[in-house]
Amino acid sequence: MMRALAFAARHGRAALVLGLLAGLLLPGLAASLQPWLPEMVAGLLFLNAYRIGFRKAAGGLADGISTLKAIALLQVALPLLALGLAALFGVAQTPAAVALILMLSAPSVTGSPNITALMGHAPESAFRLLILGTALMPLTVIPVFLLAPSLGDLAEVLRAAGRLIGVIGLTVAAAFLLRRLTLFRLSDAQGKAIDGLTVIALAVIVVGLMAALGPALHADPLLVLRWLGFALAANLGLQVLTFAVMRRRASSGAVPVSVVAGNRNFALFLIALPAATTDPLLIFLGCYQIPMYLTAILMQRFYGRPAGPGPAAAP
Repeated sequence: MMRALAFAARHGRAALVLGLLAGLLLPGLAASLQPWLPEMVAGLLFLNAYRIGFRKAAGGLADGISTLKAIALLQVALPLLALGLAALFGVAQTPAAVALILMLSAPSVTGSPNITALMGHAPESAFRLLILGTALMPLTVIPVFLLAPSLGDLAEVLRAAGRLIGVIGLTVAAAFLLRRLTLFRLSDAQGKAIDGLTVIALAVIVVGLMAALGPALHADPLLVLRWLGFALAANLGLQVLTFAVMRRRASSGAVPVSVVAGNRNFALFLIALPAATTDPLLIFLGCYQIPMYLTAILMQRFYGRPAGPGPAAAP
């Protein structure tokens, strides 16, 4: 079993591509997995927290201040900038502008530490951005929704964010406690086995996330291609811009912050907002999974290798 999981860890990028293809080519399987997405995402978060452990996840005071600054930039400054530009050009009500503003207002996706680790970079900063960004979301979304009430009901977003924070808090606390009780010191072999398990979890989750995209691709392929181009530009473009700015100031944290910049938990708003707002964005959600799950392949050369020895979490 340990060897099989280590094998999965070594071939993590290929596993993610297979998951994407399965989501597109097996719509029945994707539809059957879709109702279990919340539980699978919680399981992935548990594995991340268990793998990293409380000590590395907590970091020091400097790490906490850097994380807060990054969250202020990613979840407040960027969506307000996008909202201002969309209003200036008179496109704030279009589905593309709404999708971009909501995406920028969201915290990191659960898989951002895994994506960072797959490229050989330490995942702890991405994990801190995930946890703290989600915890602060009820505060960071307020300016955006006050300035753009057409996006949806702020109260519903706050309630959904509260539920998400509760789930994340319980999941992470349980993972940290279990890690301390079972594997206080993680060996390389054990770490690789957990890495392999998280890769398998990511590959399975993306199948369910692609449930809406397969039927849309058959019904209107040109519409899907347009949304795919927009999703690629939004996700990868944000990563490139963020990395270009950050690598001159804080090279050690540039990669995880850049990964989080482009990969956000956009699906949270689909739970919180009315169908009239979210239905036109379902195809974008499916297309958005493609650059997200291909980040570890497409951005590997751009980010380069870490300055020091690769982290233990990297497959």
